[in-house]
Amino acid sequence: MTATPVSSNTEPLDFDSLVLLLEQVFLRHGTSADVARTLALNCAGAERDGAHSHGVFRIPGYVSTLKSGWVNGQAVPVVEDVASGFVRVDAANGFAQPALAAARPLLVEKARSAGIAVLAIRNSHHFAALWPDVEPFAYDGLVALSVVNSMTCVVPHGADRPLFGTNPIAFAAPRADGEPIVFDLATSAIAHGDVQIAARKGERLSPGMGVDSLGQPTQDPKAILEGGALLPFGGHKGSALSMMVELLAAALTGGNFSFEFDWSNHPGAKTPWTGQLLIVIDPSKAAGQSFAERSQELVRQMHGVGLKRLPGDRRHHQRAKSAAEGIRLEPEVLANLRELAGF
Repeated sequence: MTATPVSSNTEPLDFDSLVLLLEQVFLRHGTSADVARTLALNCAGAERDGAHSHGVFRIPGYVSTLKSGWVNGQAVPVVEDVASGFVRVDAANGFAQPALAAARPLLVEKARSAGIAVLAIRNSHHFAALWPDVEPFAYDGLVALSVVNSMTCVVPHGADRPLFGTNPIAFAAPRADGEPIVFDLATSAIAHGDVQIAARKGERLSPGMGVDSLGQPTQDPKAILEGGALLPFGGHKGSALSMMVELLAAALTGGNFSFEFDWSNHPGAKTPWTGQLLIVIDPSKAAGQSFAERSQELVRQMHGVGLKRLPGDRRHHQRAKSAAEGIRLEPEVLANLRELAGF
């Protein structure tokens, strides 16, 4: 994708101020205080860390979804303790992040007790970056893996019509003397939000990312969004991983497959109504050296063979920059957020 220079005509906002602004947006459009706080922290964190396709860019989509009645912004998640290493949550047609927040203490307790624990979230909406769901576990010394499926927009390898979602996978692991190792990748060739941003900016995509409404390869993001579809990364390999995500995030949790929900009666709905699975491991239960030290040794060896940047390095660099200089937003973006908040 062709890079677009960042405009110098931006206004800085500190993290706490952005969180408060986004909280007010969510509250004004029908969420409970707990949901507003959780979603605001998530969106502001993504913007702070440079994940613009999941930062304030998503706010209009949240607002239109709440207005449509597609999601319950007042939902109270129901946490179920079902086994020694298994937690279930019914998100009650609410957002997945509050469901995770409600289940997190029990999930961590079980992981530390049994060495591993699974969280299955169903009846949930997920519209954000996935790495914020797993990164906090790594700061607590745990290893975490999460998958979530989304709406149908990806053609399985060898097929001629879309079936899967972008179906991301996120992983986080602690390491000694450094930030956690964290990655978040879509099993599609490009994240759907990045296609939307490219379309808005008038950019072209790299070859192999999507097809138009006739199933023909295209580099035009608008053609993908207007009746076209994405392709999996790595051909049959990415397609197989996407299938795995459908099974883990939907079939195993009791959530919807990417093709099972119908939002046609809710104009403005943007959030996929699917499921999410998290697996959390306590590495202290394993034999041998400290896991964090072993992680650090792997990083040292990766740097030794010439690797310049680890997954997550850019995000941590941007996080530090935002802390020092503020989170920079285009004036019209900030004005729109303030209008949505009723300021």
